[in-house]
Amino acid sequence: MSKTEIKARAGEGLPPVQEVKQAMASFVSDFKGFQDEIQTKLNQTEERLTMMDRKSLIAARPHLAAASDMDAPHQKAFNAYLRSGEDDGLRGLEIDGKSMSTAVNSDGGYLVDPQTSETVQSVLRSTSSIRSIASVVHVEATSYDVLIDHTDIGAGWATETASVTETGTPQIDRITIPLHELSALPKASQRLLDDSAFDIEGWLAGRIADKFARAEAGAFVSGDGIDKPTGFLTYPTADNGSEVWGELGHIVTGVDGDFTATNPADAIVDLVYALGARYRANASFVMNSKTAGRVRKLKDADGRFMWADSLAAGEPARLMGYPVLVCEDMPDIASWAPSIAFGDFDAGYTIAERPDLRVLRDPFSAKPHVLFYATKRVGGDVSDFAAIKLLKFAA
Repeated sequence: MSKTEIKARAGEGLPPVQEVKQAMASFVSDFKGFQDEIQTKLNQTEERLTMMDRKSLIAARPHLAAASDMDAPHQKAFNAYLRSGEDDGLRGLEIDGKSMSTAVNSDGGYLVDPQTSETVQSVLRSTSSIRSIASVVHVEATSYDVLIDHTDIGAGWATETASVTETGTPQIDRITIPLHELSALPKASQRLLDDSAFDIEGWLAGRIADKFARAEAGAFVSGDGIDKPTGFLTYPTADNGSEVWGELGHIVTGVDGDFTATNPADAIVDLVYALGARYRANASFVMNSKTAGRVRKLKDADGRFMWADSLAAGEPARLMGYPVLVCEDMPDIASWAPSIAFGDFDAGYTIAERPDLRVLRDPFSAKPHVLFYATKRVGGDVSDFAAIKLLKFAA
């Protein structure tokens, strides 16, 4: 390049006005390039922020069933076990530091995942009648002992100089409540299990809960204690005031198989006050629907109904101010039937159970169906005979 060209490029030898114009043009060109570069970087930054927002929104969306499995490994593994028998996911899986691959004796089987187990328990609490008013304890052993002090220690007045005499000694009774195995065996076809739209856990929990609730309700009332809980109606009874430990006190209506024609409500009043005062504060009536239909028609001496319906949803009706539990396993009104019970069941009846529920999948015994053998251990027995009184329809 010649010296003349270099000088021309540098603006030497140009008029001042043209030199200024050339300098301004160069500045504008450089500034425009700078703007374009800044805009490009802003666009890239905006795209990155948009992508981050999308990921945040996706992460915040409610999980579908298939997606939520990734956040609940035990639920996913248990669902796979129910559908296909695949137990690799359950082997060695830990929840709260405890292995969930413990076998049921020698038969295998796995603990139900926490969500399914809670579903079963909530249905049991809402449908198993006596359970809702009795004392329920969770144990890890094969039995549960209740210590009952059903006598009182002696007492006496002392003076400053007189010798103190020995007083009576209390007697402690031990009641042992063994836990029995309660089982259910629902089944489903393999084709139904292969359908991903089928809620296997919800179905299984519903079937097990229904079976367990009906079996428990009957056993807590009239179970004979042989491989099942002992019901409170299986114990012998005696006239109220003459019963001994191991017997329930009862009163009678005065007419065989019915209420008396005159003042039929007197039997209900007598039943309430046959129970000791320390139990009445927490007492409840227990009867079935047919008996409740008869009782709610009773009136007192002033012509007022003794039965009062609940004013709030979920609250029980009341009889003489005490809640009424409608338990269909109670006997109908008949000759000498103990159709109405009244007592403090929280003190009078104890239910002991293991908190775990186990399921064994059996695809072989009922092909092409798959059986699900669910088990739990539960027991029940009277823990205080003075806390429950019965009304018998007899002369």
